[in-house]
Amino acid sequence: MQLIKELVSIPSPSGNTNEVITYVENYLSDCGIETRRNRKGGLIATIPGKDQSRHRMLTAHVDTLGAIVKEIKGSGRLTIDLIGGFTYNSIEGECCKIETSSGKMFTGTILMHQTSVHVYKDAGKAERNQANMEIRLDEKVKNADDVREFGIEVGDFVSFDPRVEITDGGFIKSRHLDDKASVALLLELMKKVKEEQTELPFTTHFLISNNEEIGYGGNSNITPETVEYLAVDMGAMGDGQSTDEYTVSICVKDASGPYHYGLRKHLTNLAQKNGIGYKLDIYPYYGSDASAAIRSGHDIVHGLVGPGIDSSHAYERTHKDSLENTAKLLYHYVLSEMVL
Repeated sequence: MQLIKELVSIPSPSGNTNEVITYVENYLSDCGIETRRNRKGGLIATIPGKDQSRHRMLTAHVDTLGAIVKEIKGSGRLTIDLIGGFTYNSIEGECCKIETSSGKMFTGTILMHQTSVHVYKDAGKAERNQANMEIRLDEKVKNADDVREFGIEVGDFVSFDPRVEITDGGFIKSRHLDDKASVALLLELMKKVKEEQTELPFTTHFLISNNEEIGYGGNSNITPETVEYLAVDMGAMGDGQSTDEYTVSICVKDASGPYHYGLRKHLTNLAQKNGIGYKLDIYPYYGSDASAAIRSGHDIVHGLVGPGIDSSHAYERTHKDSLENTAKLLYHYVLSEMVL
């Protein structure tokens, strides 16, 4: 959970992930695990297995939701364009950071233009959209020229304050648990395998992807020998869902269609055999790096698991029990036989 806290505290909206990738790179280097970057900026670690003719790949994504400066208004406020699939109302009132192309960082707050109820009669009813929402900079600016004097320009990345907190009851709540909670789980898994000098049955690749939120993080760098591809992402919670904050969620189907039936049954059997709490579920408005890989034409067996995350793509929360159950399933999975 402390590792998750460190990860979510590093700004990394899709398109601007170098800092967090460097953090992960250094973490794995300290564990004695070699990595390489792909041209998209993602990170790949490989642990050789007993069988090097068939490979596995596990992936989690380190990129997050965010925004980008679309317009500098005459008032000195900033209009934003969203990065990733979320709604404007989920970021209303959120503190944020704006990073210029030169690397300078400025703070601000995302607000409705019609925020003051003492001035705007429709403050509560006005639509939360691009036209009405803006960033109020924490600088003395009165017009667009003042803003540009600070080096702020169209195209600058905007990241949201994670507001991460670990509670005495075992919860962690923060923005960007999707998917930095799963990144932390994969890092701890690799560290455990390395420290215990465990020989994996198959050569296993771990991809820390950095473009999942915009749809193409894990659809490349898949070796021809790769048979199984497991995305480790969040389990979505809500009405009609079985996923909760205390078990590992095994996805049956998302918006891309059903996941591989044999791999899903294999994961379920591993959970049952090892006393791991799990739930099977369908995520109706969801796509993963595994589904991106399938769409791009790779001939693989694909699956999706992850901790249950409440209020996905908003101010999220999960419990240590869900993290532990997910970690256990991943450990037993990388030590198991393949389904084909």
